[in-house]
Amino acid sequence: MQRLNNFIKKSIIGGLLVISPVVILYFAFRWAFLAVSDLINPIAEPLSRYSNAPEPIIDLFVVLLILVACFIVGNILTTRAGQWLHSRFDKSLSRLAPGYNLIRDVIQQFFGNDSNSPFKSGEVAVVRLFGADIPTAATCIVTSHHSNGWFTLFVPTGPNPTSGLIYHVPPEQVELLPHIKVDEALRTIISCGAGSGELLKRTT
Repeated sequence: MQRLNNFIKKSIIGGLLVISPVVILYFAFRWAFLAVSDLINPIAEPLSRYSNAPEPIIDLFVVLLILVACFIVGNILTTRAGQWLHSRFDKSLSRLAPGYNLIRDVIQQFFGNDSNSPFKSGEVAVVRLFGADIPTAATCIVTSHHSNGWFTLFVPTGPNPTSGLIYHVPPEQVELLPHIKVDEALRTIISCGAGSGELLKRTT
């Protein structure tokens, strides 16, 4: 009887491990699709009214139109004229909307488009937050080196690595891990520490 119960429990848990990510992914895509539909509705509704095409086709057309527009704008920004226009646009919008700079910087940091983004150019390290003599440590990303040898560190929180705390610590509390990539470290943060043993056993 015990063997049967274990078999049933193991089968149910195994099924949940397979089905749950699929269900979560479905709802994530559904939420994203509905959000995009609401966003593009002012453009899609007139097109649907005049063309009598099915609504999913209109939505897909509008999304492709937006992607094409992003592609064109991105290419324009590679030119000197485009960079000049972008600079003027940034300055004007910064004066009119004080929160614009913050939103722009946050997006650039998360997407790694900024060369100063820790998600693109940061260094992985282990920091002893409570002192060099206390072995308790945290995985972190070095975001700045100071002239006095100190480091500024971003310590992400799991399972969301885009939030965390910033610390300024002396070098004796920091062990740099240049052989570990940022995305490898972030995977252990997302999994709430799972896989850290395999990752950190390669430390020097």
